[in-house]
Amino acid sequence: MSLAPASETLADLRIDGARLWQSLMDLARIGATEKGGVCRLALTDLDRQGRDLFVRWVREAGCEVRVDAIGNIFARRPGRNPALPAVMTGSHIDTQPTGGKFDGNYGVLAGLEVLRTLNDAGVQTEAPLELAVWTNEEGSRFVPVMMGSGVYAGAFTLAHALEQQDREGVSVRDALAAIGYDGAHAVPPAQPGGVGAYFEAHIEQGPVLEAADTVIGVVTGALGQRWYDVVLTGVEAHAGPTPMPLRRDALLAASDLVHAVNEIALAHAPDARGTVGWMDVFPNSRNVIPGRVRMTVDLRAADDATLSAMDAALRAAAEKAAQARGVAAQVEQVVYFAPQPFAPALVQSVRDGARDLSLSAMDVVSGAGHDAVYLARVAPTAMIFVPCKDGISHNEIEDARPEHLEAGCNVLLRAMLAQAGIAP
Repeated sequence: MSLAPASETLADLRIDGARLWQSLMDLARIGATEKGGVCRLALTDLDRQGRDLFVRWVREAGCEVRVDAIGNIFARRPGRNPALPAVMTGSHIDTQPTGGKFDGNYGVLAGLEVLRTLNDAGVQTEAPLELAVWTNEEGSRFVPVMMGSGVYAGAFTLAHALEQQDREGVSVRDALAAIGYDGAHAVPPAQPGGVGAYFEAHIEQGPVLEAADTVIGVVTGALGQRWYDVVLTGVEAHAGPTPMPLRRDALLAASDLVHAVNEIALAHAPDARGTVGWMDVFPNSRNVIPGRVRMTVDLRAADDATLSAMDAALRAAAEKAAQARGVAAQVEQVVYFAPQPFAPALVQSVRDGARDLSLSAMDVVSGAGHDAVYLARVAPTAMIFVPCKDGISHNEIEDARPEHLEAGCNVLLRAMLAQAGIAP
């Protein structure tokens, strides 16, 4: 339920951009790399240090803190009416091995800055506010990705997640215990009213906003994904004695298919994506015609109808390439994520916030997975994007402008207050 805040109070509220930036830099020192990035893998001791810093900060901000059984952390700022569903924001603080300062971390610390700003202004909300740190969003050490939010939303079971192991055989269960974040609360935590709305602020991780010279990305939803393993089987033969017309070259068929994947995505512009990211050529010898190619295909689109059309086009293209080159084709879908539209009312509140602050804004879709994708299964959800330099993320040189981060946080503040309301 959306409660209208006092417009004169909301109009004057602004976050402290310098404090937000300093918080980001302070957190980035934990796991800092020589190239200016961050390596803070999930459930390592560095992750513990980051979590401990976050917990200290939110307790200093007057929040109640609880940790659930998958290690998700929730900081709750009470509202005047505790029976109302909480308005939640959050993200993650685990990083890629060569990660940056802003991916995930911005969403968490933007939420912290919202709480601090309300404290400074002496504002009590009608509904409670919650700030979440989700466990193992990146999936670099443990799979599946977006583990904490996935368990929270029921995408997979707590037991399954706790049993997962890293490359050294350490389980999620043991790693949580080792860092002291094996919480006692149920997943999801039992709270009066549940979650009424979820917002996540994030750097875009792509080049669209920067190319458009636009500050705020109003995220309307996340692309659905279909991943495939493809095997093309021909006949390996000597590169010299075998005439060109008599070859059954699996790599040539694979090349046809790579081009087709690109054309399939272009045919469903502007939101479709098509990628061949991995390929294994056998026997991979200089003077042998390739007899087998294994490759991956990643297709993404904003709606299921488009994604299904792309699936059909991929299978037709694989068959066409196979017949043209005298090889056999096997296409197996191995991953499917449904497209996830976000709640129109919350998306509109992001638009309204950007408009009221005279910030340039445009509708975008998220091409990457985020915790918000799972939260959208259990609560109305929206995201706020801000630009990142050159669209680069999952990289130590990942960067964002302080004024853009401040702008996105101000939009987050307004959107959350539009849902939580200001107590009289």
